[in-house]
Amino acid sequence: MAVQLPPWTALAPALAFVATALVLFLVDSIDPDSENRTLIAGTATLGSLVAAGFAAWYLLAGTGGEPIRLYQNTLVVDSMSLFFAFVFASVTTLVCVASYDYMRDHSYQGEYYALVMLAATGMTLMPMANSLAVVFVSLELSSLPSYALVAILKKNRGSVEAGLKYFLIGALSSSILVYGISLVYGVTGSLLLPDVASGVAGTELTGVLGIGVLMILGGFAFKTASVPFHFWAPEAYEGAPAPISAFLSSASKAAGFAVAFRVFTVAFPVEELVTGAAASVDWVLAAQILAVVTMTLGNFAAATQEEVKRMLAYSSIGHAGYALIGLAALSGGNDQFVLGASMAHLLVYGFMNTGAFLFIGLAEYWSIGRTFEDYNGLAKQAPFACVAMTVFMFSLAGLPPFGGFLSKYFLFAAAVSAGFWWLAAVGAINSALSLYYYSRVVKAMWIEDSTREFAIESKPVGLYAAIVAAAVVTVLLLPGFAPVWEFAQNAAAALAA
Repeated sequence: MAVQLPPWTALAPALAFVATALVLFLVDSIDPDSENRTLIAGTATLGSLVAAGFAAWYLLAGTGGEPIRLYQNTLVVDSMSLFFAFVFASVTTLVCVASYDYMRDHSYQGEYYALVMLAATGMTLMPMANSLAVVFVSLELSSLPSYALVAILKKNRGSVEAGLKYFLIGALSSSILVYGISLVYGVTGSLLLPDVASGVAGTELTGVLGIGVLMILGGFAFKTASVPFHFWAPEAYEGAPAPISAFLSSASKAAGFAVAFRVFTVAFPVEELVTGAAASVDWVLAAQILAVVTMTLGNFAAATQEEVKRMLAYSSIGHAGYALIGLAALSGGNDQFVLGASMAHLLVYGFMNTGAFLFIGLAEYWSIGRTFEDYNGLAKQAPFACVAMTVFMFSLAGLPPFGGFLSKYFLFAAAVSAGFWWLAAVGAINSALSLYYYSRVVKAMWIEDSTREFAIESKPVGLYAAIVAAAVVTVLLLPGFAPVWEFAQNAAAALAA
């Protein structure tokens, strides 16, 4: 006889992160100066794996055909929220494993991993949010630890400066988001997303509502580092520890898109833009403009960089433009295909982008340097790691036989099938441009001759393990893309239904 679990257990991925954070706080309070990196990093990694296991378990078992609604319908656990919970937990696991070596000589070990767990908790709650109030609280729970994590290297001026800039721009974006939420509440009289949709259908205050919707879109654009709310990203990614750069550019970005997907498809359905009273609130057009400008500016800026880490920072902005196609190509008739394609791309992107930033962390661990020229001849000293980096670069560019090829292919195909061929064309052109700057890294590592001697004295186990795991998954995602696509489509169906 099957055991019926209480509904609140559906929050298990988020609860696993919270419990791990509390354990880390306890360990740190007992021994504040603990140098037992294995215990602290191991606890964080185990907690992340448990969260990933719970997310995978619920995702495979399903939720009985109906979403699990908790706390007066303010939280919804469905295929979409579980899909993204698995993405966040997977990226967090890789970050924790890599941080074991990267943070070896730094203070605040306990605080560092606890903040990662708390940020992951906020990210996990964001796609579950079915109320604008919960959206704001979960987004802040994700953002506040992130500010501290960027500035965790207190003796590094670049890290502290990046954290300050990130915090100031983040505070501004949060104020824009909460003011937009207040305008939507004033018009519709509710914060619950389904009730907001009902209020939108019956309101005549389209001017006020339109301003509120655009301000909410602006708040999400900051979280996803979309143009013109991207100014914080290059500075934060460059100044932060490399594992945190990976964490923010992969998991945090995916969380921003996940909550945006739910809010705009549930609270402001596309059908109302055409037939309802909210016809003047064309957020799809705004998303299309954001997508084109973001992918174009991000890729052109990345092509002009001389530092590899900063190039990846602008590259992540370009990928935000690709993911925006999930909102920009909504037409009311093919939404599941479009949303599913964007979600699948975000999962693949999570592994290949995390791996690329962790390779940067490995280079920083060896004190190799930041520029492309500093990477010249690196493959002769570290061929295994450079093979993994080559996988990440070509996958990010969308070349076969890697996961990024199929995720981009289906994303652009979804845009074409929805009638937005020009979005796919812009995306394909930008993807071709990205091959130029990604190949610069590969050329430097494998073809160029080194101008100096590398001081590679050790092969850090944690960084190598995380990089290899990300590379293996990136390669296997091409032949194993079918289940990813199936789960992504099921996740999209939970919203498009």
